[in-house]
This record gives sequence, structure tokens and C-alpha cells, in this order.
Amino acid sequence: MVDGVRQKRTFNNKDDVWEVVDMVVQETKDTNNKTGKSFDIAHSLVAQIPFFACNNIFFDRQINQDIEKYLYCEKFNVPPFKGSFEEQPAMWVKRTFAIKTAIAKKEKKDIDGRKNNN
Repeated sequence: MVDGVRQKRTFNNKDDVWEVVDMVVQETKDTNNKTGKSFDIAHSLVAQIPFFACNNIFFDRQINQDIEKYLYCEKFNVPPFKGSFEEQPAMWVKRTFAIKTAIAKKEKKDIDGRKNNN
């Protein structure tokens, strides 16, 4: 919806999908600002993506490999790269924090779901 009016859209490429993603992100931020609520942008996207795109559009092989590496390193307590923290690639450090945050959100959602079902 744009200004309360449901739009019919034709998607010709991934950029068209990303345009709608940007709209959902902005709509969530605007709603949070107007209402004082704190809807999670990621949750809003996950809930709305099936209405306009296939999840496969968002699959990135490199990010998937980074998640696998993160989980392996965490499980077996091995460093992803040689050297100390300061010697780790900056992009890897940034991604690990994003991965850890996403996993924590997922775990919290699962715990909250179990609490609500009891």
C-alpha cells in the first residue's frame, strides 16, 4: 500500500523487489515513529516478503558460507582466520556481529513463542 491505496505491481527484475523492500523498511520506521512502537524491521520484512517475492531472491551464497563458517568456528572453538582479533578482516568482524544478533533474535522469538504457548 502507498498512502493507504493498494497498488498492483509488475516485477521485472530484482531491483523491483528491492524497491518494495525499501518501502516496507520505510513504512515500518514511519509506523514506529508515529505510534511510539518498536516493530522489528527484519520481522516486518519476513512477514511481508511472501506477498511480493520468493525468498530465493534474497539468498546469497557468500553470506550463507559466512554463516556456516561462523557456526563451525563457534561450535568447535576455532578462529576463522589466523591471528588475533585485531588481525581479523574488518568485514568478517562486522558480519559476525550481524550473524550473532540475528541468531539471538531468532532464539528470543522461539523462547517467547514457547512461553506464549504454555
